[in-house]
Amino acid sequence: MTDTTSAPTARKTGAVAPRLSGTVRIVGAGLLGASVGHALRAKGVDVALTDASPAQLRLAVDYGAGRLAADDDTPALIVVAVPPDVTADVVQAELERYPDAVVTDVASVKLEPFRTLRDRGVDLARYIGSHPLAGRERGGAISARADLFIGRPWVVCRDEDTKATDLALVEALALDVGAMPLEMTPEEHDRSVALTSHVPQVVASLLAARLAGAEEGALRLAGQGVRDTTRIAASAPELWVQILGANAGPVVEILDALAADLGDVAEALRAPAAPGARRVIAETIRQGNDGVDRLPGKHGQNRRFETLVVMVDDTAGQLGRLFGELGELGVNVEDLRLEHSPGAQFGLAEISVDPAALHGAITGLQERGWRIAGNTND
Repeated sequence: MTDTTSAPTARKTGAVAPRLSGTVRIVGAGLLGASVGHALRAKGVDVALTDASPAQLRLAVDYGAGRLAADDDTPALIVVAVPPDVTADVVQAELERYPDAVVTDVASVKLEPFRTLRDRGVDLARYIGSHPLAGRERGGAISARADLFIGRPWVVCRDEDTKATDLALVEALALDVGAMPLEMTPEEHDRSVALTSHVPQVVASLLAARLAGAEEGALRLAGQGVRDTTRIAASAPELWVQILGANAGPVVEILDALAADLGDVAEALRAPAAPGARRVIAETIRQGNDGVDRLPGKHGQNRRFETLVVMVDDTAGQLGRLFGELGELGVNVEDLRLEHSPGAQFGLAEISVDPAALHGAITGLQERGWRIAGNTND
């Protein structure tokens, strides 16, 4: 077989030059590793791939995520993209094999690999743990994408021994793939992802498990709410056993608090007319409102937008026409969510716009024949 995936010899005209130079070695050619490879190759960076699985490695190379690593490679930066339970072992091996390279990893837990390496007495001066907050429900090289990290946070965990030049390499990696570097300690990172990633996975999986034994009639009523809250439940069990086990302490702390809150709501609903029960329920919903309001919006802002819901016929070109006419009205689409109506030949486009543009958008679209199903001012 002819290898047609060698590093690009020239960058596209007009493309922004990469911050990284030389060879970047990626250990692990799954979703994250191969996606890093695709993103760097698009910038013209030489990417050398290796993986414990020959089939996974060959597939990533065939898809263009990089070339096969060679014995005489001299990488300045090594990206370890392997499962959490072997991250420390692979990082140690790479540090020993390449004494002049900076080694980072993209595991979703940061404290356990760091402690394991430290307890083994490994010199960690050239190791900088990192974690891109990006992913997909499906893994493997076949699911990898060059745009996976664009606009996403990339946590970098430095310590007092980290050299500025080494830190710059890892930050350059994040910037070259389109991510936003963010410094945290390993402890801060693991507490943060427990709340924003690991516990949501457990909650989504528990809720989705209720659907497994549900009657078909109930499932036919499933709308966007249950789909939104269970989307990540399609994740790989094997990986999450490792992630949750490695970050068990912070996850358990949040789950215990959540279980207490659920117990309070359940108790209130046992006697919803009892004194104080309605307040418990109302406060639960209100506190949820407060939490949602704190989530960063577009471009990391806390700015809120108004939403209108447009009924869109299930025929070719309708979404394009909708966006085109919004553009003619001078309305910028800040966010979009599509909901399909089971058994109906139309869908609902939930469009977020600047509050000042809401009235004009509704009026203009209605004048052009669009059916408005609702908006946040209703």
